[in-house]
This record gives sequence, structure tokens and C-alpha cells, in this order.
Amino acid sequence: MSGHVSGELTTEPTRRRLTERQADTVRRLTDAAVEEVREAGYEGLTVRNVAKRAGVAPATAYTYFASKNHLITEVFWRRLSALAPVEGTGKAKAVEVLREIALLVSDEPELAGACTTAMLGTDPDVRELRVRIGVAIRERLEAALGSGADPKVLGALELAYAGALVHAGMGYTSYARMADRLAEMAELILNNT
Repeated sequence: MSGHVSGELTTEPTRRRLTERQADTVRRLTDAAVEEVREAGYEGLTVRNVAKRAGVAPATAYTYFASKNHLITEVFWRRLSALAPVEGTGKAKAVEVLREIALLVSDEPELAGACTTAMLGTDPDVRELRVRIGVAIRERLEAALGSGADPKVLGALELAYAGALVHAGMGYTSYARMADRLAEMAELILNNT
């Protein structure tokens, strides 16, 4: 789980401070969302069905998640936040970081497609998480490239990732293949710097 324990409260990076019980409810909802996407797909996903699967009242689920896009974006955020810190630097490390991010949901095609669609949502909660996701990806890339990383190279790598995500989301390639293609693009970008 993201955040840290401080006394009886858990800090969730995307919301107010939660008690242990509230944090457990959020975890149950995000876990249930993954199961629901596997069974019903993104189109069949509803916050109400996720709440039922998690054993939570729908009103409670909506207390934490304003929409299914918010809920699915939270799933991606949690997986990204759970990655181990980047250790080591260099071009190969930057390629490894991009592959790792691309593979977060690649073994679950329904979830991967849902994440792509959800992260393009326009509600304020999704926008906030999207910014946090973008910052986390940039920080991982900066850590991999080391101090003094060229901002243009960082920007190119970020665009390569976003483009690869959309490319896979449009069905042009699988999410698993996207990781390989993204690594190829990163190597091209990094070898020309």
C-alpha cells in the first residue's frame, strides 16, 4: 500500500489522511476493481459493482472514488507507487525504467486498456492523479539518467511512453509488445544524445 503509517492514520498520496480502516476500504475497492475489470471489461465496470464485490456500500465507494475512471487510475497509481526505488544510473537503466512502467499492467490486457482509457478522463480526481503519475514517471527517469539529465531527453522519453500507451490503447499493438517497442524507442533517443 502506498503512504506511510503514522500513529493511527495512513497518508494516501491522492486524498486526505485516512484511518487504517478507511485505507483498508480503499484497498478492498481497488482490488475489487481489478477483479471486476477482468470479468466485465472496462465498459461493464461500474463503481456500484466494484462496491458490491468489495463488500462496501455504493455510497461509501463514491466517498473515495468519484468515477470509474478515478478508481482505475488509482489502481495504476498504486502499482506505480509500489515500484522499488530506482538504483543505478545510465542509458540502460533509463530503458529498464521505461520497460518496468510499461509492464505494470501488460499481463492483464483488460486492465491495461482500462487504465489507458481511464487516465484520459477529464474529471478533477483523474487529472490530479494523472499529474502525480507524470511526476512519478519523470522522477524515475531522472533518477535513472542521473544528475544533469537533459530536459529535452526526459521530455522525449516521456512522450515516447505516452505515445506507446496510446498506441497500445488504440489496439495497434499489445501491451506486452508495447514494452519492447518502448525500449527500442528509448534506445534510439538515448543513443542519439
